[in-house]
Amino acid sequence: MARVSGEQDSEGDLKRLGATIRACRTEQHLSQEALADASGIDRSHMGKIERGERNVTFLNMLRIARALETKPSAILQKASL
Repeated sequence: MARVSGEQDSEGDLKRLGATIRACRTEQHLSQEALADASGIDRSHMGKIERGERNVTFLNMLRIARALETKPSAILQKASL
């Protein structure tokens, strides 16, 4: 289970967010590497975000949303967060 600042993500929020980011990326026919490059995030870290293994900082959320040409709020809404 993913760790969030020393706590468990018992609600599965990170997994839902990661799955939503992955779905948005695949809808735009982007590889994980292309999204990572466009957002300035290391590809291995992007993989961990998409698998819900890493907490997403606000700045990284902004970078991902910009790379996907959407708003962070749209991604969060799709993830039901």
